[in-house]
Amino acid sequence: MAKLSKRLRSVRKGVDPDQTYPLDAAIKMLKERSTVKFDETVEIAMNLGIDPRHADQMVRGMVQLPSGTGKTVRVAVFARAEKAEAATAAGAEVVGAEELAQEIQGGRLDFDRVIATPDMMPVVGRLGKILGPRGLMPNPKLGTVTADVAGAIAAAKGGAVEFRAERAGVVHAGIGKISFDEAALAANVKAIVEAIFRAKPSGAKGTYLKKLVLASTMGPGIRIDVGTVATESTSAAA
Repeated sequence: MAKLSKRLRSVRKGVDPDQTYPLDAAIKMLKERSTVKFDETVEIAMNLGIDPRHADQMVRGMVQLPSGTGKTVRVAVFARAEKAEAATAAGAEVVGAEELAQEIQGGRLDFDRVIATPDMMPVVGRLGKILGPRGLMPNPKLGTVTADVAGAIAAAKGGAVEFRAERAGVVHAGIGKISFDEAALAANVKAIVEAIFRAKPSGAKGTYLKKLVLASTMGPGIRIDVGTVATESTSAAA
């Protein structure tokens, strides 16, 4: 077994991997153990009682985090004419139509979110093999295929986070920065957990949210007592 570094031993000290902690206590523990010189991302991992290989057990959606993500999001928009002008005015870093599709086919991927107006989807659809595996393909269910490009850009830059269950039924997402105050991080955790419960598929049986872990980029993983995160809506859907 590899020997842990002094830093790792320090950040893991006092964290029992088999114990669950109240949300507020876990956030405090993460902040106390942040010793690196950059602003770490705080991530959440949720093990769900689903099998995403079945269509009626897929979990996917978008949630607006009330405290934002602390991340600068670069947005690309597929639009023409006045919609392209609206996208530029709303702060999109990349705006175009067929010429943008050609640039992406040539390797351009300097953006974090892709939005498209409905009329542009025949063009965007040809980029599925490039955008799809990177989680960038616009989707009307996620609000990224829309005529309201300004609203979609504002949401993307204001803290909208996409979540999707992986093959093993695990959802990972960044929910803020370690520099956020405790209340801001707690609000973001509760928002994404509530969104996960709203997205509970019809085929889910038994315990839906089986395990909840919070971690920072260089910090320990801390298991959260789900009951300390629950709201009225999550309790009803459990």
